Amino acid sequence: MAESDQQSGAISENEPLEVTTPFMVPKKEISMVPDMGKWKRSQTVEKLLDLLGTLERWINETPPVDQPSRFGNKAFRTWFAQLDKEAEVLVSAVLPADKQAAAPEIAVYLKESVGNSTRIDYGTGHEAAFATFLCCLCKVGALKADDQLAIVFKVFNKYLSVMRKLQRTYRMEPAGSQGVWGLDDFQFLPFIWGSSQFVDHPTLEPRHFVDERVVNEHQQDYMFLECIKFINEMKTGPFAEHSNQLWNISAVPSWSKVNQGLIRMYKAECLEKFPVIQHFKFGSLLSIQPSQP
Repeated sequence: MAESDQQSGAISENEPLEVTTPFMVPKKEISMVPDMGKWKRSQTVEKLLDLLGTLERWINETPPVDQPSRFGNKAFRTWFAQLDKEAEVLVSAVLPADKQAAAPEIAVYLKESVGNSTRIDYGTGHEAAFATFLCCLCKVGALKADDQLAIVFKVFNKYLSVMRKLQRTYRMEPAGSQGVWGLDDFQFLPFIWGSSQFVDHPTLEPRHFVDERVVNEHQQDYMFLECIKFINEMKTGPFAEHSNQLWNISAVPSWSKVNQGLIRMYKAECLEKFPVIQHFKFGSLLSIQPSQP
């Protein structure tokens, strides 16, 4: 047996393994729910991260142009034209072979999710379009139930990173902003999902997110705090003045109440507002017709 093992190249039980990398003391890597993405990530999730990486690379390749106006840099239209041209190809790369016919329909939501190329603005309606894009991928079976954590904490988080880069690079205007009376100039969903991360947290309470030290220390681990950090970077002055709604939320006693309140607010301020929904597009995957019981 030993002779046949040697002939076939098999390693004997008594033969030491060759290790080319340095040894290390094992340590925990999965310390919170979003870390599950390190352990289990589907092929579709990887492809979506590649897609978003492509959009980010195009930003690097399309620098802002010199223009009199400070806001709404026209280079965004050049960047968007490339997405408009390549969107179906990008979506096709994510879809299974038997669902390629869905690419034109789903690509519409990808293009709608990055802002308006005429006004050079971005708002919660565009964010909702990306959520719809992900929903469509679920409906055609490209994304599975096992992907749900990675969808939010990997894919959507990467989408946020790309959108923030767009907003900074091209000085995009907030679409339909309510100013200090709105939750945020650009986003809403990460506050809902981010607050859910904190439910039953042993130490961090809603009152802590207005503490800049806490934000800087924990923003890499929590979506909600990452949103607060971005606001702090983009706005000046007292937090209570430039983000009054969030300041009021910091007084809510528990994260579960914050989360429930934000869901109600999203429904009232986004999903039921004509200025937002008038731009929304419906197709076969997301129909405006009532669902059958």
